[in-house]
Amino acid sequence: MNPLFKELTPWLDKAYALNSALVLFEWDAETEAPPDAEEMNAKAVEILSTEYYKTIINDTVKELLWKLSDETDLTAQEASIVKELRKQFDDMEPIPQEDYQAFRGLTARGPSIWTKAKNNNDYESFAPVLKEIIDYQKKFIKYRLEASDKDMRPYNLLLNDFEEGFTMKELDLFFENLKNEIVPLLQMVVKKKDNINKDYNHRQYPIEKQKVFNRRIAEHVGFDFNRGVIKESAHPFTTNLHNRDVRITTHYHEDNLESAIFSTIHESGHALYEQHISDDINGTPVGTGVSMGMHEGQSRLFENNFGRSRKFWIPLFDKLKETYPENLSDISLDDFILGINKATPSLIRTEADELTYCLHIMVRYEVEKMIFEENVSIDELPSIWNQKYEEYLGVTPSTDTEGILQDIHWATGSFGYFPSYALGTAIAAQIQAQLRRVMPLDQYLEEGNFKPINDYLTEHIHRFGKTKTTNELLKDMMGEEFNPQYYVDYLKEKYTELYKDL
Repeated sequence: MNPLFKELTPWLDKAYALNSALVLFEWDAETEAPPDAEEMNAKAVEILSTEYYKTIINDTVKELLWKLSDETDLTAQEASIVKELRKQFDDMEPIPQEDYQAFRGLTARGPSIWTKAKNNNDYESFAPVLKEIIDYQKKFIKYRLEASDKDMRPYNLLLNDFEEGFTMKELDLFFENLKNEIVPLLQMVVKKKDNINKDYNHRQYPIEKQKVFNRRIAEHVGFDFNRGVIKESAHPFTTNLHNRDVRITTHYHEDNLESAIFSTIHESGHALYEQHISDDINGTPVGTGVSMGMHEGQSRLFENNFGRSRKFWIPLFDKLKETYPENLSDISLDDFILGINKATPSLIRTEADELTYCLHIMVRYEVEKMIFEENVSIDELPSIWNQKYEEYLGVTPSTDTEGILQDIHWATGSFGYFPSYALGTAIAAQIQAQLRRVMPLDQYLEEGNFKPINDYLTEHIHRFGKTKTTNELLKDMMGEEFNPQYYVDYLKEKYTELYKDL
């Protein structure tokens, strides 16, 4: 080990421990903590966040990082850790400690305030908190840009935090291409939607039975319950402490069979990424997924490209019918496949079909651009949101609960995150094309054999953590960087085939 890097190691260990404590508070707040615990727990988060800040932002770490940046005898692993920690340092140092602490406390309280507002259809109660979060983000952007002297648009800085190298220029082109290619396909498909009856999905499905089947389906795709757990939360998510402690949540609805199933498959895709991180980098700044785009590439690959295919359900459908014999006795596998792929413009992103999903992301992307590039007021956001839903999906929310309040992300300060969902959806199609080239993918899905699939993903993506960029991973795996044409081709081929006889 490089001597200077050895001096850095205690600081890395302390940062890891503090971050783990913060992750546990976040997990607990969304799953187990009683409502009245919020204020004291948020205070603990503020204090822990300050200690984390001081562990990264101090003269000793700064000196070590600058010296290590010039070292030539670092291992590849050490160099990757130094690079990632230097990036974190550069992002955090311009932000005053008191502002960082206050923001972390605010975003610790934000989700519970959002939850109450969503449940009560009360945007006015959440709006002041949302404004405060946005004001902090704008202040932090100013600090960071002044310190780096970068000629970068404010929203581009936030986008870069979640997917390095992707700016409004690239995303505008990406979404414009989707509008031109996918909207006409959607219009063709929607004309036939009434030919698909999926009333079965809204029969009554006891939640306890759903829990049993969802555990089975997580195991089916490879989720390791010795390294992970499934709980419930208002908004499904995945988090992790390290590769041996990866936690996912889902949300059950008695009158919506598909919701928890595809939420569980989606979150399992995220979890598999984290469970397969190499032990060599486990618990270090690079011991997690490289970006939210690549992370979504894994979850959407499992949820949609695999999970909504006929081959995937061949070994599972009889087990599903055995779980709910009264509800599904009259439903064939072909009925079910058409049902889970039925494309209908809707209001809720997390319940959206595969064809319309990225239009939901486009709404959020354009609203966020207006917040950070045009300084739109908080009071205008609900009506802007509704107008864009009408423009892109032809549906208008009747309440803020099914409109501006439906996602938790802004309550946690996560602006710039949403485009990663669309990028990840396109990455998933690109990875699926590669899997088809190198293995009999359909055969493995039909057999329920996910081992060779997970082994390949681990070998070429998961194990590397943050030691490579998204484009480097794709280039090394298949000889080309991000290419959204795979996604367009995938959707056209899939929906043309599904709907041709309707």
